[in-house]
Amino acid sequence: MKLKLFIFSLLFIATSTIQGQTEVKITFGTPPEWAPANRVETQYYYLPDIDAYYDIPSARFIYIKNGKWIRATSLPYRYRNYNLRGGNIIYLTDYRGNTPYQYYKNHKIKYPKKAHSTKVYVVKKEKKEKGKKNPKKEKNKKD
Repeated sequence: MKLKLFIFSLLFIATSTIQGQTEVKITFGTPPEWAPANRVETQYYYLPDIDAYYDIPSARFIYIKNGKWIRATSLPYRYRNYNLRGGNIIYLTDYRGNTPYQYYKNHKIKYPKKAHSTKVYVVKKEKKEKGKKNPKKEKNKKD
């Protein structure tokens, strides 16, 4: 009886240890070939030059057509000559959901179209700690 209890206890401990080592990793899909080399884990890109989004997991562009946001595997005809490799790309790392365009007005103001430049921006939420001063503000005060 003691042997059975010992084996049961050993199995219980081993199972608990195995479950405690589970790792959760969120994968959003494979970025498109035109995405910059410095890839970031994100679900959406905002493309300010053409007022569109790109949904990485579904490999679909999201843009306005006849006043409504639609999803399509390719860009509309009006952007047939647009160079995706040469355009501005904003990584929206601070958004989770299915409708990134609900913040379109904010994105359009924050990331305006920039003619003839290629830049990549990573959008992250800033974490403020209580009691600590902002080092960027301190640096600006010294200048």
